[in-house]
Amino acid sequence: MNRKEIILKHVIKNGRGIEVGSSHNPIAPKKAGYNVQIIDHLDKSSLIDKYKDHGVNIANIEDVDFIWNGESYSDLTGRTNFYDWIIASHVIEHTTDLIGFLNDCSNLLNENGILSLAIPDKRYCFDHFRPVSGLSRIIDNHLNNQKIHSAGAVIEYFLNATSKDGKIAWNSSTTVNPQFSCVHNLDDAKQALNNIINNQQFYDIHEWCFTPTHTLLILQDLLNLELINLHIIEHTPTIGHEFFITLSKIKTTPQVERHNLLKQCKKEAWSF
Repeated sequence: MNRKEIILKHVIKNGRGIEVGSSHNPIAPKKAGYNVQIIDHLDKSSLIDKYKDHGVNIANIEDVDFIWNGESYSDLTGRTNFYDWIIASHVIEHTTDLIGFLNDCSNLLNENGILSLAIPDKRYCFDHFRPVSGLSRIIDNHLNNQKIHSAGAVIEYFLNATSKDGKIAWNSSTTVNPQFSCVHNLDDAKQALNNIINNQQFYDIHEWCFTPTHTLLILQDLLNLELINLHIIEHTPTIGHEFFITLSKIKTTPQVERHNLLKQCKKEAWSF
């Protein structure tokens, strides 16, 4: 299956759906017949203006139904327990409050609803040299009601974001003598730090860095700690630079023994 087929595997086309942050590349576009509403941080005209010089097909940008300004998704849409599916492709790594995002989605979904995620694998994108995100900060950000990325998270991104042979995303194929380069410099980091301290400026960065098994462990831990109520029903290993996870309120598969996940996480940490 290709990436769209994987993401859409559990999606009912005529069911009521939400796509979060579809931007210029919707997975389930309205013009293809999907019964979908879009949540994004800008309206259609602003998204077109944002991406007009990025070399993407701005004709794919669709009308935005709900412009998100930090409120809960239930408050934003006026709905709870309503939607059959939610798609979020390359969204969760940007969230300041991962737990809050997952719970927002859960509150929108009906009892049989699913959340379909596409997630960048840090090993094969500009997060390559950044550490995987720990459970501690994920929980702390949630309990602190984190609304913007912290100065520490932004600086970690600016100092460590990298490209490989001129690309900010790649696959697992071996390259002879790959050339890694910093995407930003020290002056960029200093300027960002100053802007956050003095102006509380928001930077759209990857707050969280994931590998596949690491993400399964995080989600399973959050569920068992009763911080979320979504179960993993299917996951697909990394294809290219991303992997895929589908979540549901209904448990359909047994959990993996935690120690086995930890051992697999260790293998992943040494696989690049």
